[in-house]
Amino acid sequence: MAKTVLVINSGSSSIKYQLVDLETGEGIASGLVEKIGEPIDGNYKHEYNGEKHKLTEPIHDHEQGLKRVLGFFKEYGPDLSESGIVAVGHRVVQGGSIFPRPALVNDKTIGKVKDLAVLAPLHNGPEATGAEVMRSLLPDVPQVFVFDSSFFFQLPKEASTYALNKDIADRYHIRRYGAHGTSHEFVGSVVPGLIGKPAEGLKQIVLHIGNGASASAQISGKPVDTSMGLTPLEGLVMGGRTGDIDPAVVFHLIRNAHMNVDELDTLFNKKSGLTGMTGYGDMREVMRLADEGNADAKLALDVYVHRIVAYIGNYTAQMGGVDVITFTAGVGENASPIRKMVIDRLAPFGVKLDEEKNNVHTSEPRIISTPDSSVIVAVYPTNEELAIARKSAAIAAEGKDSYGNVFEPADYSE
Repeated sequence: MAKTVLVINSGSSSIKYQLVDLETGEGIASGLVEKIGEPIDGNYKHEYNGEKHKLTEPIHDHEQGLKRVLGFFKEYGPDLSESGIVAVGHRVVQGGSIFPRPALVNDKTIGKVKDLAVLAPLHNGPEATGAEVMRSLLPDVPQVFVFDSSFFFQLPKEASTYALNKDIADRYHIRRYGAHGTSHEFVGSVVPGLIGKPAEGLKQIVLHIGNGASASAQISGKPVDTSMGLTPLEGLVMGGRTGDIDPAVVFHLIRNAHMNVDELDTLFNKKSGLTGMTGYGDMREVMRLADEGNADAKLALDVYVHRIVAYIGNYTAQMGGVDVITFTAGVGENASPIRKMVIDRLAPFGVKLDEEKNNVHTSEPRIISTPDSSVIVAVYPTNEELAIARKSAAIAAEGKDSYGNVFEPADYSE
């Protein structure tokens, strides 16, 4: 029987899931639950064996949503009781300094994940709730937290430390934690095989560019720097986030626009970036507007690319060179014009794009630079679900995690 892991990504109003075959690395079934807790009907989507199933109904909470998901597996397949499930892996954005590695889900670790919601208020709470619910629904299956911040816990102190008052920074756990770590780690680990070079000593820049966007610098597969910081707000321009901005803009808006903390949080995280500059957070719409001659869209793309190129230059200098630049995630994998805009700005340094290869639309990993390019440029689709599945299965096989937690079936009897 195949061994599988159910990977869960719980958001405040949505749940994404995928059942991963550990042997092939493929997603056997996947789905989405949307509009949880909203006053309008929510949506379910479940896909298996080429068939798509949809349902619309009010979704009051995560428990209702996940119960319905398990019902889809039973009704439409594959039946989880017959699919060789060995673990449920839960993606968590913020592990802080508490979780440098994955952890078994139990009452103690759920509590700590909730406590860390102060560092990721939009993510950690719903992720902890999703784990609580799944633990009650599948009490005999090991549940594992896999943290996006774990990979970047290895950052050198010079990269993870802010030049903030030390007492304040220590008291409130303020440092650069990074995000998208699972993706950066996965892509960094598979690129050496794609380009035919040993991982040892390889200097990489990974550009995870989607609605959320981040960059990382890696040497020998270890992180040297990353663009996101205490929260996912820092760094590159994103769909709704500002990315890097002078912190004094906050003081200016408090004093002159009389904005409060919640208004500023919403402005910087949801109403800025591409959305704030063009009215659209979807890169496809922004590129369409730019092609039609819209000046705001053209400027937004220039700002977007400028920021990416600035980070490439920064990381190249820090590493003393770069061997390979890899694009991944939604925009990085699919938006060939954005890749071209970035690489064209690196032409003075001998980086050369093979435009024919860049324009090929495929989900296959590939090299898109010319043979004589000074730096290899690649596209490698990320697979966070597979990475989470593998980490979860390893802990399930051990029956314990590195924190001393031992798996015991959850007891919900009265």
